[in-house]
Amino acid sequence: MLIQITAAQGPDECARAVYLALQAFCDEAQRAGLSISLLEQEAGAKSGTYQSVLVALEGDGAESFITDWHGSIQWTCPSPYRPRHKRKNWFIGFNRFERPSIESDMQIRYESCRASGPGGQHVNKTDSAIRATHIASGLSVKVQSERSQHANKRLAQQLIALKLQQAAEQSQADARTRQRDQHLQLERGNPVRVYKGETFVRVR
Repeated sequence: MLIQITAAQGPDECARAVYLALQAFCDEAQRAGLSISLLEQEAGAKSGTYQSVLVALEGDGAESFITDWHGSIQWTCPSPYRPRHKRKNWFIGFNRFERPSIESDMQIRYESCRASGPGGQHVNKTDSAIRATHIASGLSVKVQSERSQHANKRLAQQLIALKLQQAAEQSQADARTRQRDQHLQLERGNPVRVYKGETFVRVR
């Protein structure tokens, strides 16, 4: 199951909420016995912020688990960046993507490589990271979240299938970019969860 957490077009405070929500989401998923992998992240303008992240969620109970998160999330907190700013409510979105259909004849070239980037001691230091390239389109992704090449290949295949699916949708005049449309459809008046303070404590 692929999940996107997004600040949409929101300011830095929303990007901070994405960062905090990702931590809370991972903690809850691990306590529920689910496996979660960070596939992509778009860093925000400030340290400790994400404009958007894409994660994969697996395990028994994942379907019911995500039901409690899917929708808009409200974070109530004075701005950590603008002390005199009057606004205290910030909204982010959790979007679930259905498992993309994978064509049986889809040709993908896989190359093993060494993991890189942020993560400190948690970054995989072996050559089990995978760069996958869709031969027909040239679309390429790198997955390094898992510690086995087999698991990273499987995630890379799903990620390529998702991106190809999105590319096909973008070619339609009424759906230039489905992912961005979802960014803009946050329901600010009806959050499924409410958090408060810099410690991101759930209040509803």
